[in-house]
Amino acid sequence: MSEPAATSGVRFARVVAASVAGTTIEFYDFFLYGLAAALVFNKVFFPAGDPLVGVLLAMGTYAVGFLARPLGGVLFGHLGDRVGRRRTLSITLMLMGGATVAIGLLPSYATIGVVAPILLVLLRLVQGLALGGEWGGAVLLVAEHGSAAHRGFWSSWPQTGGPLGNLLATGVLAALGLGISNSEFEAWGWRIPFLLSIVLVAVGLWLRHAVEESPIFVAAQRRGVTRQGHAPLRVVLGRHRKQVLMAALADVGEKATYYTFSIFLLAYLTQVVHAPKSTALTAITIASVFQATAIVLGGALGDRFGRRGTSVLLAALVAVWALSALPMVDSGSAVRITVVITVGLTLHGLLTGAQAPFFAELFPSEVRYTGASLGYQLATIVGGSLIPLIGVALLQRFPSTVPITLLLCVTLACTATAFLWAGETRGRDLRDIAGEAGAPTGSRRSPSAS
Repeated sequence: MSEPAATSGVRFARVVAASVAGTTIEFYDFFLYGLAAALVFNKVFFPAGDPLVGVLLAMGTYAVGFLARPLGGVLFGHLGDRVGRRRTLSITLMLMGGATVAIGLLPSYATIGVVAPILLVLLRLVQGLALGGEWGGAVLLVAEHGSAAHRGFWSSWPQTGGPLGNLLATGVLAALGLGISNSEFEAWGWRIPFLLSIVLVAVGLWLRHAVEESPIFVAAQRRGVTRQGHAPLRVVLGRHRKQVLMAALADVGEKATYYTFSIFLLAYLTQVVHAPKSTALTAITIASVFQATAIVLGGALGDRFGRRGTSVLLAALVAVWALSALPMVDSGSAVRITVVITVGLTLHGLLTGAQAPFFAELFPSEVRYTGASLGYQLATIVGGSLIPLIGVALLQRFPSTVPITLLLCVTLACTATAFLWAGETRGRDLRDIAGEAGAPTGSRRSPSAS
């Protein structure tokens, strides 16, 4: 059984644009918190004698968002598999925007005491829930509208929301750093980027309103499979545990790579190397441009050479770069810092794009949103929250990049192992992936695959 013909050009362009816009806005909100946690939240919400202790506490709330993401993947995955991808994505966008604006309005520790960090943690939880449900729907909506032959290329476009959102976040913070003093930034300036989210969310909702539902989901809905049987989570955990583990292991290295070369290095450069804040932010901003381009290229490489071989090779390249280049930032040279971060995030982009459709190709239509989201978001607990958190904690005892580099290499080994275990998934027909317990998923290739 071959997949239906790809959605017509104009309608498909709307799907891709809406998915990119939505993920960009949600990642802007999510990463903005991480950048603020590394730069200012230790002073606004977690005052402490040791600056690194304050950063560690702030990064702890940053990690809370990642811990909530698997729960968000399950919650919104259930909705996406039962009521549709499009409507679920609108809900996640509104939740993320509301939480971000609320953070921008939140009084400081000096104003309301311990209530301030408690509310900050709760709002971070809401952000994590929203982003946990966003990614799966955005990528699946594109994957299920397009053809198998170019699924990697088009599925990689929503992934550009990560660097584009980070580009927006770091760009706004860098502009504020040039326009106002450090004391003004700490007093009120940091709130401006959070409040701007309300404008971005309005644009994103307008774009998503014009998008049609996934044709594969509509077909499954007509067959009644989206309303029958057990809850999607129960089916995933009962029949597709191996695929969830594959997805989580495959993504953990990608997550750790991003947060090592961005959030961790931002804290390391400002607190240990004592490089100017603007140097680190400018480097990440420049790197994000290359990263976004690399994601799309990685998707095309995955279509041409396969998800498995491309991802394994890129994981090895990231490990080599981390081992050889991360010590270079100790010099404090703006040029070296920019090169290290740019190459690191470019390699990350290639890896992200190459594996973008892999998660959709592991699960049948009726539980795809739940399964893909759960596996992908579980990886964030280790690669996205624990790695930066452990890295900052280790800085108190070992003011070096060596410990975080070794941790990163372990996660990249997990990624390579997962792809070797899963085998090649390129060209699988998304309507013909087996749902039986223990059956090999998606063993047949679509006739349209190249």
